[in-house]
Amino acid sequence: MQVTELSAEGLKRQFKIVVPAAELSGKVDERLKELAQTASMPGFRPGKVPVGLLKKQYGQALYGEALEAAVNQSTAKAIEDRGLKPALQPKVDLKALEEGKDVEFEVAIEVLPEIGKVDFSGIELERLKADVPAKDVDDAMDRIAKANREQKPVEPPRPAQKGDAIKLDFVGSVDGVEFPGGAAQDYVLDLGSGSFIPGFEDQLIGAEVGKPLDVKVTFPAEYGAKELAGKDAVFKCTVKEIREYVDKPADDELAKKNNFENLEAMRKAVSDRIGQDYAQVSRSMVKRQLLDKLADAHKFQVPEGLVENEFNAIWQRVEEAKKNGEKLEDDEEKMKKEYREIAERRIRLGLLLADVGRSNSIDVTPEELNQAVMREAMRYPGQERQVLEFYGKNAELKEQLRAPIFEEKTVDFILELSKVNEKSVTPEELLKAAREAEAAEEKAADAA
Repeated sequence: MQVTELSAEGLKRQFKIVVPAAELSGKVDERLKELAQTASMPGFRPGKVPVGLLKKQYGQALYGEALEAAVNQSTAKAIEDRGLKPALQPKVDLKALEEGKDVEFEVAIEVLPEIGKVDFSGIELERLKADVPAKDVDDAMDRIAKANREQKPVEPPRPAQKGDAIKLDFVGSVDGVEFPGGAAQDYVLDLGSGSFIPGFEDQLIGAEVGKPLDVKVTFPAEYGAKELAGKDAVFKCTVKEIREYVDKPADDELAKKNNFENLEAMRKAVSDRIGQDYAQVSRSMVKRQLLDKLADAHKFQVPEGLVENEFNAIWQRVEEAKKNGEKLEDDEEKMKKEYREIAERRIRLGLLLADVGRSNSIDVTPEELNQAVMREAMRYPGQERQVLEFYGKNAELKEQLRAPIFEEKTVDFILELSKVNEKSVTPEELLKAAREAEAAEEKAADAA
């Protein structure tokens, strides 16, 4: 094998590789000998087929196998001998291909940049910290108590009021014709929930059990089913039962119903959960600060191929948003420039974090990966077992959960080495700061 370097510009490398014909024919002969030991053809016993006949029958296919193996092996060796770290799969271009002659091909690759040692001690960040006010816990407890309310039939009987839960049958029609999905029996509806078409629930206030009534509504112009959007409809309704809610106090009984030992334990759990939410908002903000500082401080060249792949993924989502009717910037070239810069920033930060993680032996343990799978399963109540089985059978999909865990662990590592100043704020100030940070990020992207 002969390797000649054709060019080395930035992160791009190009080589010409020549594989001698004798090397390829030798590999074909080896495969023919292996094949001859077990091959069978009409008129010959297994293992007794002449090699010449096998070569005539299978020579072309075996040459193709040998050629593919030679290209892959020689490319890998050329890269390894030069200590290169490819960012993407090498591109191979066959220049000369004729059986019995030397094979000549060119290899073009982009390599990962050398980032070098990064000093994080000079990074200074601010972490907003919000304690959980007792009022937030009280409000959360009230919501839990409301969610645990019980229903009872109204006594004595009366017309339906806002806040009642009614059981009803209904059949919807447009221009006298019933439409699919417009009918139900024993449907339970909370009056005032706003879960139906605007105006529907309002017309059921004052309804009485057993007395049919027509509810006339107009479907919104942006309604999901296009055949109904903007159309006038009539729903023939019959209320079968009216029930009212009975408030439940926040007490030990409520706590036990929700699997807590007592009310104090439940309040602590609620406070901890709210605190975790605030901490997550705070961490997201300090992470954004960190990534901004890293992006500003490190301007190394990144592989164009990686940027192009990331840009294409972003632009595909933009195209899908257009198809769904989302209004976007009119100047497409400006948008492409903006998103290409975003793609380059993402790739640069990804390479930087990956390098920091590798150089500091940061890894994702099997336990952490399994916990991530469990969290994914918990997102689908009632289908946890199916989700777990799905990930169990798809190792590649499971591995996709590794990258975000690795990134978070690397960010934590950098934060430990950085100077992080804590500032106490109220929850309202924390959430306002988070909204302002997001708005500023969007504005910066728009100005890009």
